[in-house]
Amino acid sequence: MALLYTTPFHSGDLGAYSFLVTGGAGFIGSHIVEYLLRHRAGKVRVLDDFATGFEQNLLPFRENSRFEFIQGDIRNPDDCCRACEGIDFVSHQAALGSVPRSINDPATTNAVNITGFLNMLIAARDAGVKRLVYAASSSTYGDSSLLPKVEDQIGKPLSPYAVTKYVNELYADVFARTYGMKLTGLRYFNVFGPRQSPEGAYAAVIPLLIKSLLTGTSPVIHGDGEQTRDFTFVANAVQANIRALFAPEEAVNQVYNIAVGDRTSLNQLFRLLKRAARSDIEPTYVAPRPGDIRDSLADISKAQRLLGYQPTVKIEEGLKLTLNWFRNSL
Repeated sequence: MALLYTTPFHSGDLGAYSFLVTGGAGFIGSHIVEYLLRHRAGKVRVLDDFATGFEQNLLPFRENSRFEFIQGDIRNPDDCCRACEGIDFVSHQAALGSVPRSINDPATTNAVNITGFLNMLIAARDAGVKRLVYAASSSTYGDSSLLPKVEDQIGKPLSPYAVTKYVNELYADVFARTYGMKLTGLRYFNVFGPRQSPEGAYAAVIPLLIKSLLTGTSPVIHGDGEQTRDFTFVANAVQANIRALFAPEEAVNQVYNIAVGDRTSLNQLFRLLKRAARSDIEPTYVAPRPGDIRDSLADISKAQRLLGYQPTVKIEEGLKLTLNWFRNSL
């Protein structure tokens, strides 16, 4: 996947800076680590407890002298403080994702996503971190029917997970105002790509569909399949993180939609994957999942204007790259 990150999303030399990526053994986090090391960041430290991340995602970096790893939990303030020591920039990706998981276990989702986030803000403040960019979520739009989604118009949350991600934004705003911190939130819209796990009860839809197609089993689609999402390839999310870390001052302490600005139904998605996989398998339709929104589409003009964000990988190319990665991994 290194070819995804040959073109820099930053200017200047990263060699003078130290970076912390929380959740760096996870899906998006490991891609940010890959980008930073490829572009010769001075130090890249990962904090992860392997709750949802994987040791294998870090194996390519272990021999790099500029890479450090701390096994720790963001729910532990001491781990957060240790991880932030001597760090210039933080990319905070650690979280418990999944709407169904949050409905089944709201307490743990709250502890990781809210208490853990607060611990990281305090640790970054006390360590004098220059900037912190955090993973927000399109789930914050909740029951708003407005399309496309615009950053300053949200609805009521539809799940405990959505509540936690909205609280992150509120805490970031308060810490920016109260302590003068520089914090930027990125509302991800259905990020997908290599290293996204198809395993477990809370796996995302694209890796689940791909695994089914490659193993010859009928995939499950919740609802009628006509619900739409703004599927976003992981390289676009990496670009947004890097641009946010080094954005102009007027772009800091804001929240941005990170997506492609196009929507695809689950049925369309399945047809694209089925064609790419040269499969004749058909899906199995089951009841809709509670807490899921019907349609999602992002207005990305704010990120384009203030961050210089421009998605470079659209859904068909991203699906082919992801499918090829899974072919070599399953």
